[in-house]
Amino acid sequence: MCNLYNVTTTQEAIRQFTEAAIDSLGNLEPSLDIYPDYKAPIVRNTPKGREMAMVRWGLPSSRKALLDAATKRADKLRAKGKNVDFDKLLRMEPDGGTTNVRNTASQHWKRWLGVENRCVVPVTSFAEPDPKSKTDGGRTPNAWFARDESEPLMFFAGLWIPAWTSVRKVKEGEITTDLFAFLTTEPNEVVEPIHEKAMPVLLTEQAEVDLWMTAPWEDAVALQRPVNEQKLVLRA
Repeated sequence: MCNLYNVTTTQEAIRQFTEAAIDSLGNLEPSLDIYPDYKAPIVRNTPKGREMAMVRWGLPSSRKALLDAATKRADKLRAKGKNVDFDKLLRMEPDGGTTNVRNTASQHWKRWLGVENRCVVPVTSFAEPDPKSKTDGGRTPNAWFARDESEPLMFFAGLWIPAWTSVRKVKEGEITTDLFAFLTTEPNEVVEPIHEKAMPVLLTEQAEVDLWMTAPWEDAVALQRPVNEQKLVLRA
């Protein structure tokens, strides 16, 4: 599961690669480390064309996940003798979001697989925790992957949704905001020794970006595959 990546590029490079017609990024910092629930640059399909925008990372979790969490919270409150308004509790259940989408056959994701909810996410390198490098008593260090040592621009295949109302953080309360996440797949031979379960779906060519952003799902889903190992390196 990729929960940290870096984008070191320019708005013009993103625009040229994706042929985005609208720039709503503001001033993009030259280098960004992106963590879950941060805002990050994406290129999304909109009725007016492809738009570069800053959007919050983490699509809504499934209703079942939120229902289970709220039920546990309600049970604890009832055990303390407190009255519970379960509908309100469920509505206010914090949802930090789902950062990676793997099972695109799930009913939860199917509603957002159409072209109108497609986006691509600029990335120059991404991290996976490397348990083999962990020292006794220390934190697990990250292994970083890039297209090559020069770290050229590539993209995650993503999904986005507009104006979703939820509680992301308790201190924020209920908010309405746009959200995105990106797809994962089985790891290739470069990533597998570090993370054997998954890797992000990477698009390294303009033709792949165009296919993801325009094709019907039955064609676009072919891109949910490991990138060729010749197009990815473990960064030194």
